[in-house]
Amino acid sequence: KEKANGDYKTPETLRRLENDFKNKCYICESKAPHTINVEHFNPHQGNQDLKFDWNNLFWACGHCNNTKLATHNNLLNCTDIDDNVEEAIHYYINPFPKEKVKLEVLSPSVKADNTKDLLLAVYNGTTALKTLESSNIRTSLLKDIKSFQSLLFDYYDTYEGVEEEKAKCKSQIIAHLNSSSSFTAFKRWIIRDNPERMRDFGEYL
Repeated sequence: KEKANGDYKTPETLRRLENDFKNKCYICESKAPHTINVEHFNPHQGNQDLKFDWNNLFWACGHCNNTKLATHNNLLNCTDIDDNVEEAIHYYINPFPKEKVKLEVLSPSVKADNTKDLLLAVYNGTTALKTLESSNIRTSLLKDIKSFQSLLFDYYDTYEGVEEEKAKCKSQIIAHLNSSSSFTAFKRWIIRDNPERMRDFGEYL
């Protein structure tokens, strides 16, 4: 930190960030991103304290980092329990090919509105190139949602007498709802959006 050209991307820092963020981009929630950036949640703009502040270093994919840049600020912080991003914004994508992500602010605030704007730019694209990148992210998202949807169908179609099969489905559904899985916010909202699913899986959100 004392050096103007100090490096905040040391091997130790990268390993710790990868672990803390469960190797997920903190914005789009893609798992094991092909391009990785150490993102400054609050742009440091030359401020050495912000540049090296551990709490300001986030794990991001190249697409999200390049979309956010220094233009999207004053956002909800996914590492701050008080911001509660998932409950402040409703995440949804119609589970069919070529669909766009839809977001709704549920807890109105400037931060929530700014976060929604960033997420829509990330998931649906802005420039021609970023729109192609966004399409790739949505393809991965829809494949993951399809897998999750299939598990839910299997769980509710399995008769109560087949406990072993039902328990296996439940275990896999719970794994999808874990914060280490990809696109967790979308899958948790699939649970929240239905009272019966909330009854069965709400405790795992």
